[in-house]
Amino acid sequence: MAPKKITKAAAKKRKLEDLLELDDTVEDDPLAGLIDEPILDPTHMRVNFPPFFHYRVDENKEPVLVGKSHWRGDLETGEFSKDHGEMTRTLAKMFMKLCERYATRSNWRGYTYNEEMRGQALLQLSQIGLQFDESKSQNPFAYYTAAITNSFTRILNIEKKMQNIRDDILEMNGLNPSWTRQNSGKHSMEAMSGPVVSTLDE
Repeated sequence: MAPKKITKAAAKKRKLEDLLELDDTVEDDPLAGLIDEPILDPTHMRVNFPPFFHYRVDENKEPVLVGKSHWRGDLETGEFSKDHGEMTRTLAKMFMKLCERYATRSNWRGYTYNEEMRGQALLQLSQIGLQFDESKSQNPFAYYTAAITNSFTRILNIEKKMQNIRDDILEMNGLNPSWTRQNSGKHSMEAMSGPVVSTLDE
């Protein structure tokens, strides 16, 4: 049996491996201690909504702590839980109903991308829904409605921008743009021309 022939690529690879082979091994890595021990502050961590305490006023008009958010167990022997506090199914259904109802308003229901607006609003509500701060406002409905309005307006502005780009490309290629673009100049022309007046005297 003939010996196996070594290709040029294999010879180059072996030569490179011989060149790169190091005799000294690094015993102490100066960064090993930093990698093994991550520097985290245990007193501050990111949570899904602002933590709060619930107080009740007793007979002597003194506040008494009766509940804590992000807390597992009883008040004395319990512990802080950063994963505590989730959106319930009922609240999620309320968000969905709120978005559906808002999408049927007269100023939003005619758009073809109404479904995308609702999806964006639901995504926004799922992100900020539990971040309502009771100490700053007593009206969570206004907070959620403002978030939905901003989401709908954002999608509308994005879609208008895309439509303008699409119409510009169509016009550059000598094609007819959208009906909205074709009719956009008529109102301004009528306003500039004014009423038609005959100059012929009879």
